[in-house]
Amino acid sequence: MRLARRSVGDLFVYLFLIIMLIIALFPIFYGVMGSFKSNMDFITGDGGLIPSTWHLENYVQAWQEANFSRYTINSVIITALAIIGSLIMTSMAGYVFARSEFPGKKFIMGAFLATMFLATGTITIFPTFSIVKALHLNGSIFGMVIVYVFSVNVANIYLTMGYIKGIPKEIDEAAAMDGCGFFKTYLFILMPMCLPILATIALLVFKATWNDYMMPMVFSLSNDNIKTLTVGVTSLASSGAGSSAYNLMLAGTAIALIPQIIFYLFTSKFFISGITVGAVKG
Repeated sequence: MRLARRSVGDLFVYLFLIIMLIIALFPIFYGVMGSFKSNMDFITGDGGLIPSTWHLENYVQAWQEANFSRYTINSVIITALAIIGSLIMTSMAGYVFARSEFPGKKFIMGAFLATMFLATGTITIFPTFSIVKALHLNGSIFGMVIVYVFSVNVANIYLTMGYIKGIPKEIDEAAAMDGCGFFKTYLFILMPMCLPILATIALLVFKATWNDYMMPMVFSLSNDNIKTLTVGVTSLASSGAGSSAYNLMLAGTAIALIPQIIFYLFTSKFFISGITVGAVKG
């Protein structure tokens, strides 16, 4: 009887998860299918979910009209540099908070963690851009990267700190006996052991940077050549003859999804273990 109740319970759990999966994947499926439709199908509301005629030329047209080759290169450069810089900043901050003792540590760490609950959103864009403009870095990829790197996500620091706390301190003591100082222990001993959490942070930074629209849009107002792929997709809205080119916008969106899927496939095996251990140990 108890086994039967458990089986029924498991069935409802799996059914619920399947329904949630369908709800989560449906917009992506609809967008990908829509990228193969003609714009007339969207205007008239015909064509159904699956396109009756597959228009592969949407991808060619989207790539050529929106200068996607340039925007893709910009996105790759900005995202790669943001990931590298964020990993350095996050891992060093997490290591210092987890392993060192200094005056005001609890206060500084509390101030950092408090910002996790402040949803500033677009409020910080104007002061951030004003500072960058004063440094004469506006309208450049380098200025955008600096903003991404120094706008460190506090949650990532917290996860890294928690993961490092889960590593026995005896390893640090053994490294010190071998002549490693504080920085050498961080660089050569602990960082190789933190690969799961670093891969998790890299995936989170990649997602946030690659999909960001507001900051690249503001920076590219004075320089069209530094537009990212996400900003470039919106320019396809005016590609239609007298109407929004929904088919080209969806094709551009599908193109922008491909790097995210590839990056996730390479880092997914570290994601669950890294974020779980980092959150629990913290």
